Amino acid sequence: MPVTDLDQKSVSVIRALIMDGTRKANSGHPGGAMSSTDFAYVLFKYFLRYSPDNPQWFNRDRFVLSAGHESMLLYSLLTLVGYLDIEDLKNFRQFKSRTPGHPESHLTPGVEATTGPLGQGFSMAVGMAAAEVSLRARLGEDIVSHYTYVLAGDGDLQEPVALGSASLAGHLKLNKLIVFYDRNRIQISGPTSRADSTDMRKVFEGFQWRVVEIDGHNRQTILQALEEARKVTDRPTLIIGDTVMAKGAATREGDHETHGAPLPEEEIAATKEKMGLPADQKFYLPEDVLQHFRSRFADLRKTEEEWQHTLQNKKNNPEFANLWQNIFNEVTGQQLSIPSFDAPVATRAAFGKTLAAFADQLPQLIGGSADLEPSNQTRAFMEKTGEFTADSPTGRNISFGVREFPMGAILNGMALHGGLRPFGATFLVFSDYERPAIRLSAMQKLPVLHVFTHDSFYVGEDGPTHQPVEHLAALRAIPDLLVFRPADANETAAAMQVIMKQTERPSALALTRQKLPLLDVGLASPENVGRGAYIVHGNPQETADMILIASGSEVHLALDIAKKLSHLKIRVISMPCTELFDEQDESYKKLLLPDEVRFRVAIEAGVTFGWERYTGLDGWVFGLNHYGDSAPYQALEKAYGFTPEQLAPVIEEKYNTFKE
Repeated sequence: MPVTDLDQKSVSVIRALIMDGTRKANSGHPGGAMSSTDFAYVLFKYFLRYSPDNPQWFNRDRFVLSAGHESMLLYSLLTLVGYLDIEDLKNFRQFKSRTPGHPESHLTPGVEATTGPLGQGFSMAVGMAAAEVSLRARLGEDIVSHYTYVLAGDGDLQEPVALGSASLAGHLKLNKLIVFYDRNRIQISGPTSRADSTDMRKVFEGFQWRVVEIDGHNRQTILQALEEARKVTDRPTLIIGDTVMAKGAATREGDHETHGAPLPEEEIAATKEKMGLPADQKFYLPEDVLQHFRSRFADLRKTEEEWQHTLQNKKNNPEFANLWQNIFNEVTGQQLSIPSFDAPVATRAAFGKTLAAFADQLPQLIGGSADLEPSNQTRAFMEKTGEFTADSPTGRNISFGVREFPMGAILNGMALHGGLRPFGATFLVFSDYERPAIRLSAMQKLPVLHVFTHDSFYVGEDGPTHQPVEHLAALRAIPDLLVFRPADANETAAAMQVIMKQTERPSALALTRQKLPLLDVGLASPENVGRGAYIVHGNPQETADMILIASGSEVHLALDIAKKLSHLKIRVISMPCTELFDEQDESYKKLLLPDEVRFRVAIEAGVTFGWERYTGLDGWVFGLNHYGDSAPYQALEKAYGFTPEQLAPVIEEKYNTFKE
């Protein structure tokens, strides 16, 4: 594959498009995009396997631009592919365009992951590579066999999330993961030497990666490095390419200010002239460059056609056809069998039993715990499905180690890959570590399940560092994330049924460490949980004196209070998912929370923020607006007033004051 003169012209045209796009938008990051152009061009022109006609072809190679600020580079390449056009480039960073400031997977064809928050693209690519290994082992190499490529910058590798994911990728020997590290040694504030002197070669070799260092602008060397990386069978590859910021610019090469600001018009004109391009033409894309870039299209189309033929033949095998259907059909049309419970049990234990029950029903279910397997109750799933390792790729339990943020980002990558339904588990207090990945789960419309046990001060002796207080409110603040806090074992199993039927929203599941009593038989159904809230005590046809609203363990506290205040007509509502309740029609909302019942009390073992929208002006929220203490939980619930003996008289006193 000799590098030709047309390759040089093509690279120059791409750099000119980058300059024109950022200049027209009057914002953007041209410098890094120009430094990465040589590598990205060689990859897309000579190696990347994709369908020119179908961006979602399943066995395509995945390319993740982890350095998401270099988006104009990716958009220019996708224009050469044909997924975008010149008008898209002219609308860079404009309202509702297909070319936003950073790549968004649900918006732009050919964008595999939403990137921008540095390090997460790298981590999502690890998830994609792991998904490829898992599905290849089960579906066959003739159906799933692709590479995952990443373009990362200095900032990506300064983010610990990337390093945590890289460590796991090396451990799992993800050999079809190939990362190009554009080492231009520049970031927004200036040279990287101001903040970093890490030897990334030593770091990644310590992670069990193969590492090579090359001239990142020598396209023949880039081509050879990619060829060699694709032959590696026992580890991922990091190609460190030494590059120059704003490569090709007339007078601004190496200038750190080009990282985050468009080049001036005169600099762009001088650069185009230096490159041999028409200095007065904007968004110049000549036909010879297009034809040269697309010279592989016939072969790419043939590859996809042969794959489709192979897939149809394999579907003649009933066992394969059943597996394919189970993996790729939506769970929404499937009635899952959920376990039932007849004795008090912690909701984390109910989750573990339900997860194990789903293991056989959902072959696409894969995931694990961040080194909290016994606490998160994922061990039964592991024993049933086996461990996912380099030597056992058919296993579906992943040992993530103490890597909460990398775990969340890797789960996103697996979901983006398709064919798998990923979950990951840790303590609720550590959702802070994972939060940026959860946010990208929601932004990318990914039905990832984020499991959190030890959901309140009832953790007890571990103390305030491990007792979540503000975390439920913080998770509920994330748009398009469903947050479930079930009140008993059956509500937990029902919540799992509801969660597995989501197709475009992630879920967070908050679970207790302590055992909880069971609600009355038949109440905690998937239908009721799917509405987000429902009545667990009181006649819905009767006007109540007051309404008690609670989630999780506090539902039982509310029920006990209702018994103590039996002389009053009290309605108790379990609200396992505020987001689903908010989506119900007005008639259902009014049925549960009628306007005429103005005295309402919300009870939750966390900060009170957010519950006021259900209690109204005349209501009250009882919670925990302070950090916890280290003590047995029985002592803490008394110290904090979370007993019916303490709370019932307080509520009655407030109610009497309200009536006056």
